Amino acid sequence: MEKYRVGVIGATGMVGQRFVSLMEKHPWFQLVAVAASCRSAGKTYEEVVSKRWAIGGSIPEEAKGLTVLDAEADAEKLASMVDFVFCAVDMKKEEIRALEERYAKLECPVVSNNSAHRWTEDVPMVVPEINADHIKIIDAQRRRLGTKRGFIAVKSNCSLQSYVPALHPLKKYGIERALVCTYQAISGAGKTFERWPEMVDNCIPYIGGEEEKSEQEPLKLWGRIEGDQIVKADGPAITAQCFRVACQDGHMAACFVKFADGKAPSMEQIKSDWAAFQGRAQELKLPSAPRQFLHYFEEADRPQTRLDRMLENGMAVSIGRLRPDTQYDYKFVCLSHNTLRGAAGGAVLLAELLCAENYITRQ
Repeated sequence: MEKYRVGVIGATGMVGQRFVSLMEKHPWFQLVAVAASCRSAGKTYEEVVSKRWAIGGSIPEEAKGLTVLDAEADAEKLASMVDFVFCAVDMKKEEIRALEERYAKLECPVVSNNSAHRWTEDVPMVVPEINADHIKIIDAQRRRLGTKRGFIAVKSNCSLQSYVPALHPLKKYGIERALVCTYQAISGAGKTFERWPEMVDNCIPYIGGEEEKSEQEPLKLWGRIEGDQIVKADGPAITAQCFRVACQDGHMAACFVKFADGKAPSMEQIKSDWAAFQGRAQELKLPSAPRQFLHYFEEADRPQTRLDRMLENGMAVSIGRLRPDTQYDYKFVCLSHNTLRGAAGGAVLLAELLCAENYITRQ
């Protein structure tokens, strides 16, 4: 098949590097352009990132010689070169909103890792296995923007990617509330231990804005389209604490769940629901989709970050330690790879969904 031509905006940062690496040998996508700030513009991609390549392996050959464009000054040029772009820039939120909307109005679809548009009412925030139907709001967004091809779609926060998929198949039983404590890797802050030595042998009990995202973004994922907007769900209520821990990659979550009186399923039923769960990504057999989204480990000491974060190329969610709780009905532990499932990989899967459903087309 003829591949979609892809650009990466913010290609020099950690998530941008992950996007670039995921384009290598992708069966549908071909990287043809990279962009960053004016400081990097005009240099080759290899020149800019060779001393700070942070995700393992080597820089893909197809990316090394690409000239880095100025994400702002070269917007029209970049938009004309590609069928769509991934966006992972490090800017102020209002600047990101303006930049992404500018590309959309240049008739260039934007699949964003950024948080700036997550609460824009006609911008879908999608985990393809959970709320793939939300991409239908793009029709309303295009009407607002006055575009034919251009739009913005976003993925949710990386901290949600472990526990929300585990809760989702259980919503049919009437989840009343959940408590979650996340233990998040330093790559979620765009760091390595070399660049953040203060994190060695350390745990920081605060990540700015993360707890609010962990509590509120699931309600948009579980929301519904009404007219020209996505209306968030009324519940379940979620309370969260988020910690930065001394791991390079992998976000873990300790989750507690309470069902409405008399509606709690058995542990055997929960495990069965997790094993059987599939979403639109699996139905369409998208290239980046895990064959089995949710994996349950019976071992008492699993999942473990180092052992399990790369399950199904880092796109699956690991679950373990399901057991009764004295205050809630059950408690369990989850794990996801934060820069794959939680960031660039999740956005690539979303782009695959948008292509499969004909929201992204070739120019």
